[in-house]
Order: sequence, then structure tokens, then C-alpha cells
Amino acid sequence: MYRTARAVSIMAAVLTAAACATTNFQSTWKAPEVGPLNFRGAKVAALVISSSKGFRLPAEDELARQITAQGAEGVAAYTLVPDDAIKDPETARALMEKAGVVGVVSMRVVSNEQRITSTPSAFWVGPPHSAMWGRPGWGRPGYWGWGWGFANAPVIQTDTLVSVETLIFDLSQDKLVWVATSRTTNPSNVQGLVRDLSRASASQLRRQGLIQR
Repeated sequence: MYRTARAVSIMAAVLTAAACATTNFQSTWKAPEVGPLNFRGAKVAALVISSSKGFRLPAEDELARQITAQGAEGVAAYTLVPDDAIKDPETARALMEKAGVVGVVSMRVVSNEQRITSTPSAFWVGPPHSAMWGRPGWGRPGYWGWGWGFANAPVIQTDTLVSVETLIFDLSQDKLVWVATSRTTNPSNVQGLVRDLSRASASQLRRQGLIQR
């Protein structure tokens, strides 16, 4: 009964952890002598660098929503810059400035990996197998009965780890003002990844005095 209850409690804890995405920052950099960003009420482009439109478009839409939630007017970059110009920095900037964009938040996935871990529900280390097999009989006190008496229910968990590079540019100063590398564990989907990372980034930016509450 104890082993069963322990196995259930471990399984519940693992499933809860897997269901909740978490974002941690490996590093952040702030340009020297940069004060609070004056983006409130201004247009800020949401740029997601990816060769997959299926990933980029919904990610830019979500990033634009998160930028707007912080007080600026988030605009998805794909609505401003056509596909044939997105890799041309001069054309892209000219189109953004024409649209009144004063800042850019850029995100790029730099790695996507899986990590597998196994957690035993309970274990007990007994005599060597040779000693147990040496006992007489098929059942008790032989190994068959002993082994089933201490059968484990291991929990195997697969975590998805996505590392993202985030940059913020102030176009009015033509300056890169903030860079961060982060890792998000178990994002639910594209929108979930961008939402969790955007909120975590906003918290970092407030802590470093780049945006106001």
C-alpha cells in the first residue's frame, strides 16, 4: 500500500511539472547608460526569426499581443514587411519606420531538445541475485516471489527544452538595448512559448529599469 501511494504521488507531481511551462534566463545584457525605454503608446514591431511561416506568423501575433499588454502598440512584423524583403535589413527598417515603428522586439529559437529522466517509485537493495536464485523452489522464498514483492513502478518523463535569443532595438537611437538567452521547459505550443517568454522578459526588463510598471 505504501509503495502504491508513493508511486501515485510521484506520478502526480511529475505530470503537474510537465503541464506547467517554466522559463529561466541563462544570461542577459543591457546596453550601458540606457534609461527606461520610451515605448508606451508607441508602435513596436514583433519579429520572430524563423524559416517556417507556420511558426513565425502565430509567434509574431502572440508577441505583438504581449507587447501591447506592456503598454506599447505591438505590431507583427509580417504585416509590415513582405516575405521577399524580410531578410533585407535596410528595406525592412525603411518599411518599419514608414509605419511609425520606434522599437523592435526580436526572438529566435537557437535550440530545441528533449531530456528523458526516470524516477523509481520505491526501491530496496537486497542480497545479490545469485544468492536469491540459490534459494530452493520457484515461489517463496525463491527469487520469483521475492522479486514481485519489491517490484517498482518507474516514472519516465520527457521534457522539451527550448532555448531562445531575445533582442530589443530602439530604432530612434539606432541601438541594441537588451539581449537575453533563455530556456523554456515544456512549452504547450508556439503561443504558449512566446507568452511565457514575453512575460518573463517583461519581468526582467522591469527589474533592470528598462520598462516601468
